[in-house]
Amino acid sequence: MRRLVEDRARHLGFCALRITRPDRVPHLPERLSSWLASGAHGTMEWMEERADQRAQPTTLWPGVRSILVLAMSYRPEQDPLGLLALRGQGAIAAYAQRRDYHEVLKGKLKELGGYLSAKADARVKVFCDTAPVMEKALAEAAGLGWQGKHTVLISREAGNWLLLGAIYTSAEFTPDAPGTDRCGSCRACLDICPTDALPEPYRLDARRCISYLTIEHQGPIPAPLRSAMGNRVFGCDDCLAVCPWNKFARQAAETRLAARDDLAAPDLRLLASLDDAGFRAFFAGTPVKRTGRDRFLRNVLIAIGNSGEPDLAASARVHLADVSPLVRGMAVWACGRLLRAEDLRDLHRRFGEAETDRHVREEWQMALGRGIDSGRAGEWSPSAPHHDTGADT
Repeated sequence: MRRLVEDRARHLGFCALRITRPDRVPHLPERLSSWLASGAHGTMEWMEERADQRAQPTTLWPGVRSILVLAMSYRPEQDPLGLLALRGQGAIAAYAQRRDYHEVLKGKLKELGGYLSAKADARVKVFCDTAPVMEKALAEAAGLGWQGKHTVLISREAGNWLLLGAIYTSAEFTPDAPGTDRCGSCRACLDICPTDALPEPYRLDARRCISYLTIEHQGPIPAPLRSAMGNRVFGCDDCLAVCPWNKFARQAAETRLAARDDLAAPDLRLLASLDDAGFRAFFAGTPVKRTGRDRFLRNVLIAIGNSGEPDLAASARVHLADVSPLVRGMAVWACGRLLRAEDLRDLHRRFGEAETDRHVREEWQMALGRGIDSGRAGEWSPSAPHHDTGADT
């Protein structure tokens, strides 16, 4: 039976399939509880919801006897680190330059699950980031790879570039041996992180992670972290791209996961010009669309402010009157980084003096170099949540 399922999985484009059982992750409840208690998940409250089901598969579905963990490669066509030198262009995480993997994987998992159900006369449940399932921990328990010091799954055959899905089934399968940690003394992923989001091996502080900040975080990005974002407008591949195990990664076999050429390094002027309809059209079918125009434009304006190119200030200036305070605030920050003081003061007279949003007023004060009372936007610590404005989701 297993050979039949593996053959079908390869036919569907999966590069690996391993099997574990729900009792093979006994450490997960303690690790998850400790991480959540530290607050390192930031504003991802959904991580706390149904935490018992994340930590114990049988709580999510008492009928599960075996868990099939599957992987699909999305190895990037170019080095993601090379994009960071393109100051006038945006760097989008490699996985997001493609069709939304939820759509691609979910359909293939359902097809494979249906095949397994028919052949084994068993019940199945399919998951791909749509339920409280800890795919990386299960993948390690199944022997698909190991969670590296950056907490991402690493495979000896595919490196860091893996998309994961899981099939819970009532069928009984012999489990595979768990993965073995092969990071050794290497700490490349820890050292390259631009915001120190990996304070120690195997521990991620999402509140400092650029992927979390640019995708999950809804409000203004803490001022002390903006410069370190560089031109990253959606996600961050640094800790993945630097891993030595990537030399073994094979090119993605699934053609629907091929990267779009226009998302490899899009011009910041173009990205800043997108209204809501334009944003939805440009990013249709990709993971970027789910973030929403306001949060994405927040990221783009930070990249413009980090560009060091005064010619890009015009692309920020047009958003000083944007309907979204999240966008207006980051437009102020970008202009403050690129314009001369007298030009900024003129813009403040035109746009800032009538501003009603507290966050945007604080951005103006910081940009103009005036003192701000306690609680100012420039002060931030991981233990204190930053002010949110309720951006589009």
